[in-house]
Amino acid sequence: MAVAKEPRFFVDESLLGLGKVLAGARPDLLHPGHWRLPEVPVGTKDPVWIPIVAERNLVVIARDKRIRTKPAELALLRASGLRVFWIAGKKDLSNWGYLTRVMRQWLGIESVIAIRGSGPWFYGIGEGRLTEIGVPLVNSITSLREV
Repeated sequence: MAVAKEPRFFVDESLLGLGKVLAGARPDLLHPGHWRLPEVPVGTKDPVWIPIVAERNLVVIARDKRIRTKPAELALLRASGLRVFWIAGKKDLSNWGYLTRVMRQWLGIESVIAIRGSGPWFYGIGEGRLTEIGVPLVNSITSLREV
């Protein structure tokens, strides 16, 4: 499968090291501070970058679960139709750990994007599977569905 040259993915600042590594390998991936995304410098707060990234139709890869639990960010996620893959887990990993987890699930990530299309939606990238996590109307998780 050829990698698209137009941006398709955005790795948020919670995974900036991973974003830089992936951007070096994939021309379709951006992160805060990337020269192809000057309106999102490092340090840009979620309420600012979410609509910018959603308008560009980028799929987000993140570690920060607050995007789904803070009322203002949840409202933006829903209103903008943001599509998110969240690296699940209670413990933080090294950049290598995040990279290997994402790479193990990459074909599944591409499948979800093709099947689900537009958002909003939110998937957890677990050690062995992708899990859909409901995008709640209120500050709670409403559903879980394995993919």
